[in-house]
Amino acid sequence: MLDTLRDYPARWWHLLDDGRLQCDLCPRDCRLHEGQRGACFVRMRTNDAMVLTTYGRSSGFCIDPVEKKPLNHFYPGSSILSFGTAGCNLACKFCQNWDISKSRDMDRLMDEASPTAIAEAAADAGCKSVAFTYNDPVIFAEYAMDIADACRNRGIKAVAVTAGYIHEAARREFYAKMDAANVDLKAFTDAFYVKLCGAHLNPVLDTLAYLKHETDVWFEITTLLIPGKNDSSAEIEAECKWIRKELGPDVPLHFTAFHPDYKMNEIAPTSPATLTRARNIALGEGLNYVYTGNVHDEKGGSTYCPSCSKPLILRDWYRIDDYQLTPEGKCPGCGAAVAGRFEIFTRAFGPRRIPVRIAHGI
Repeated sequence: MLDTLRDYPARWWHLLDDGRLQCDLCPRDCRLHEGQRGACFVRMRTNDAMVLTTYGRSSGFCIDPVEKKPLNHFYPGSSILSFGTAGCNLACKFCQNWDISKSRDMDRLMDEASPTAIAEAAADAGCKSVAFTYNDPVIFAEYAMDIADACRNRGIKAVAVTAGYIHEAARREFYAKMDAANVDLKAFTDAFYVKLCGAHLNPVLDTLAYLKHETDVWFEITTLLIPGKNDSSAEIEAECKWIRKELGPDVPLHFTAFHPDYKMNEIAPTSPATLTRARNIALGEGLNYVYTGNVHDEKGGSTYCPSCSKPLILRDWYRIDDYQLTPEGKCPGCGAAVAGRFEIFTRAFGPRRIPVRIAHGI
């Protein structure tokens, strides 16, 4: 069975005049000889074609609160079936899921499941959506897109948690299948991307602009603030000015706390004061929905009316303590609309994390 999965046909590639095969999925443009894998490790050249080696294989499934993705304006309080595969097309030295995203061991992929099985499991568990997360779904786009199709047939939403590092043609096809996304804007300098991620900033900005102006995908942005690397007031201000100008004031922005991990264990954790400073800068630049994450901070985790400032959703970490929005997503006080996707709220799933095993049925 696994041999069949390793031969799953990949998309977005072409043969070069020099005999190499170029992957056209992301800006890395990996050029491969027979038997070689791309930088993501999961896309491989075999028999003069490209295959995806992780189709149908996962590092595990869990049911999470949607706020953990983080998505605060996409059916708040709902549950989401989350999973990832292995590998990544970035090389972040601070990766918080490095045991999965940096894995070169296919034995990490414990669970096998077809797109239909995943959609059925989400529906049976009462999940509103399925999240492609833990590692970047861009590198297993074919699998994610098939799952999104199966989910749509069952009334389940598809969510991509991604770094947004993808080429134009693949981006167009990939996001046509997605209902929501959280995009990691890892910093606002190209130097940071080059030195700490092995990538570049502009393709990520292109993805954000594409999502805003050419799709109906609901998306939110996350920036992990790393002390001394991307947390200066000047850089945060520049990022927020760009978001306000290019994307508008209603795209939620999450500033989350770094903890030492992978190749950056010498850096101290992000202080709550840094997150609060960043949030205040963003609000001062005219962004309506700015959050702090990975810390207990009710003020920074809550949603407020952009018109009258009434607290509408009180949160502490992933727990919702009070919910005042109307089913249409309006403030009950002044009637102003809150940007996002909302429905009738009964009770929150809560901060639980429930592991799930799925009958594979590939």
